[in-house]
Amino acid sequence: MVFSISQKNYNSKLKRYVHEIFAGGYHATRNPDLVFSTLLGSCISVCLRDRLTGVAGMNHFMLPGKSRKKVAASNGDARYGLNSMKLLIGEMLKIGAGKNALEAKIFGGGQLYEMALNNVADMNINFIKAYLRKNRIPVLAGSVGGHFGRKIYFYPDTFTVYVKQISFKEIPAVALQQEKRFMQSAIIE
Repeated sequence: MVFSISQKNYNSKLKRYVHEIFAGGYHATRNPDLVFSTLLGSCISVCLRDRLTGVAGMNHFMLPGKSRKKVAASNGDARYGLNSMKLLIGEMLKIGAGKNALEAKIFGGGQLYEMALNNVADMNINFIKAYLRKNRIPVLAGSVGGHFGRKIYFYPDTFTVYVKQISFKEIPAVALQQEKRFMQSAIIE
């Protein structure tokens, strides 16, 4: 079972299909005419591309590392960084990417809360940098940290990522509540 939380809609302004990746989701494609998009707070999104084949993908994870529950990775749970990266890279390899040709751009890790949970953003940033370094995947660009959210648009054909910084007041309350509930429950696990 693939746990790919996303939605695909045609955008007439962009003249492309936009594949929206939600928290805990990931998607890989060979289609260069697709645009990936996501809304980030303390979460991290990694845009990956195989520079030789053009196979690309994006994820959106909420917490660093992996779930303490043994079934999480096997059922496709991409809410945790380690699971998310393994699942995304695995999907990319299945459709023709080569592990040695991957390049990355990283986004997110904004400080959302004025409480103990606010270090989750820093932990996410540290996790993804260490993971990519360990796996010898070069980071070409990114926008991480700060006290704001981000809306990103990733164009696989050019490996261009457009970033719009947004105040946390602009992020829908439902999205913030969902992220806060998940982080609290994950810490309790």
